Amino acid sequence: MTDDPRRPSLIDLFHEEARTQARVLNDGLLALDRAPRDAAALEACMRAAHSLKGAARIVGVQVGVELAHAMEDCFVAAQEGRALLNAAWIDELLRGVDIVARIGNDEDESAADAVSACVTSLQAHRAGVVPHRANVSAPTSVMVSETSMAAPEADPDEAFNLLARALRAEATPAAPALATPPAFPAPAASNEATSTEPGRMLRVRADNLDRLLSLSGESLVESRWLKPFAQSMLRIKRVQRDGTRALDQLHETLADLKLDPLAHAALEELRRLTAESQHLLAERLADLESFDRRSTHLSQQLYDAALQCRMRPFGDGTSGLARMARDVARSLGKKVRLQLVGESTQVDRDILDLLEAPLGHMLRNALDHGIEAPAVRAARGKPEEGTLTLDARHTAGALLISVSDDGAGIDVEALRASIVRKKLTSEETAAQLSEAELLEFLLLPGFSLRDQVTEVSGRGVGLDAVHDMVKRVRGTVRITHEAGFGTRVQLQLPLTLSVIRSLLVEIAGEPYAVPLAHVNRTLHVSRADIELLEGHQHIAFDGRRIGVVTAHQILETAASTNQTDTVSMIVIGDGAQTYGVVVDRFLGERMLVVQPLDPRLGKIRNITAGALMENGDPVLIADVDDWLRSVEKLVAGGDLQHAQRGAAQTAQRATRRVLVVDDSLTVRELERKLLATRGYDVTIAVDGMDGWNAVRGERFDLVITDIDMPRMDGIELVTLIKRDPQLQSLPVMIVSYKDREEDRRAGLNAGADYYLAKGSFHDEALLDAVRDLIGEAYG
Repeated sequence: MTDDPRRPSLIDLFHEEARTQARVLNDGLLALDRAPRDAAALEACMRAAHSLKGAARIVGVQVGVELAHAMEDCFVAAQEGRALLNAAWIDELLRGVDIVARIGNDEDESAADAVSACVTSLQAHRAGVVPHRANVSAPTSVMVSETSMAAPEADPDEAFNLLARALRAEATPAAPALATPPAFPAPAASNEATSTEPGRMLRVRADNLDRLLSLSGESLVESRWLKPFAQSMLRIKRVQRDGTRALDQLHETLADLKLDPLAHAALEELRRLTAESQHLLAERLADLESFDRRSTHLSQQLYDAALQCRMRPFGDGTSGLARMARDVARSLGKKVRLQLVGESTQVDRDILDLLEAPLGHMLRNALDHGIEAPAVRAARGKPEEGTLTLDARHTAGALLISVSDDGAGIDVEALRASIVRKKLTSEETAAQLSEAELLEFLLLPGFSLRDQVTEVSGRGVGLDAVHDMVKRVRGTVRITHEAGFGTRVQLQLPLTLSVIRSLLVEIAGEPYAVPLAHVNRTLHVSRADIELLEGHQHIAFDGRRIGVVTAHQILETAASTNQTDTVSMIVIGDGAQTYGVVVDRFLGERMLVVQPLDPRLGKIRNITAGALMENGDPVLIADVDDWLRSVEKLVAGGDLQHAQRGAAQTAQRATRRVLVVDDSLTVRELERKLLATRGYDVTIAVDGMDGWNAVRGERFDLVITDIDMPRMDGIELVTLIKRDPQLQSLPVMIVSYKDREEDRRAGLNAGADYYLAKGSFHDEALLDAVRDLIGEAYG
């Protein structure tokens, strides 16, 4: 038989078996650490060690046989009451579990030495209890067989043996390690029958599951094509009904006339055929509607089942956390009990994979910063053993994961002092921050309340890593605490990354999907409410000003021809990086099945994935983080286009453009508003150098400038403009606070067309001067 390269080898199968049994041993030993005489935990550990020994013997991994045999002896001694597995003994057994998880991968001398040292240590622990027996596998095998007979469920050990025997039958005869007979009895026929029972686990390639989900999503989209088809058939039915009525009216009209018998018979036959076709059409339409309902329902069930295949119990991703919590607590000299709540909660496998590291950070943070030392807890009237709770549950269409402890809580004043000491804000500002605002600093990169770096904490990467992961999956993180009673870190995450709820928008005639988790608000804004400040567009939003940019600039598409007085806008981002993005129009909300883009395309800027809409049309899903980065680049480069006026105002008449150059924010805004209310298109420059760069890059009808400014004063700016062959015809007005004669002479000598003293001018004086130079706002 030709080997299938996709079929796992026997040693690969053993690696998987070793990892599986290591998880069983790890969980069982942690249970025994809390209750050393727990019979169920002892039984589970003994069975896992025995299964591992048999599997290692099949593939010829002798070090695995030795280690599993030594561990099995320990569990048997504890089962028979000849030993009590104390903390030191469990430490050594857990070290053996760590080696078990690596067995088969490291077959060099160092691995053999590690196994030998562990076996020697286990034998030394057992030597004080009972002499080492030559062979314990026989009675243990009997025990396993009896247990198997008592439990009707499918045995994963027997399933492993079936695979191992099949692989060994196909192996070459030159492999002597495979000639050893299996350690287990051949599975009975009844075991084969139980293998089809529900609850058994199969390993399937992730890309196969993704492909299944993609195809089921396409099937669901295709099934929805039937509904519009059925609606078109209803229109045909109505047209035919109208035709029948017209035919009946014709028959009544001709009834009084003497028609040729042949013509009369033909008319009757036409009426009969029309009635028959109408009846057949009604029947077929009813069948189509029934098929539409069944097809859509079946496709939805198929899609839901495929989506469910991506879900895994939350407990699958937390198997190593209890061990980690125990080890960290022992290293800190603390007593801690970890409670896992909601282990059966279904979680998307991609999210579950991402959660492993953040959950570890959260637990270590709680152990080091939250749970007090036993003596401190006793002095405060608490049990010496602290409690850590890891909870996972579904709520309001989201996955809610929280890590809470019953420790000391967070010292808010120490946190406030640390923020000031790290120069993250001033002492005055820190004093005004609320508790919730202070706790947000714990999520910053590199922030830690520890002054010294230890093996557990101090580098400030824990909660920062948690926050980073949560942002990537479009979730939120929240920290709460109660002084003296504990802290809670809560993550709210999407149930799945395969389906997202999106806002569909139209940009340049194409639909785009924006994940609703990234949309703060949707707005319809009057163009008159979009103001210019420092050359950038802003609107008032929740008591503050946020920048405005068009989606056409972000996606580099053709500008909108929208001529309405209002614009559709979505608000994205947070904090100082909050922006209003103008789109052509809103198309509604949709639940979309995420379709990854072809990897050969690489990372497409501003786009994260694709999807299919109900009618089968493709839609691109926006990468909002990329959008924000693109906006920052546009702002930094000064390339933002204005959205105050629609094409209707600029199509027939050109707007006079005025550049206001002044280093005073108050004066700039006063002049800008005064001119803008009269219809002029006003651009702002903050000093002479900024103004010089502006006039060289854009067309203006007038420049209004101050004299005293940093980097380049107004006289220099006027001189440069009038010396430039392409700009010398550009009118320039000087508006100065200081009505000094020398300034007036210097400005006019440099080429200024008008001089106005700020101290004496009023609104109409400025507007009159502008009209004298360039006329009304619209030319």
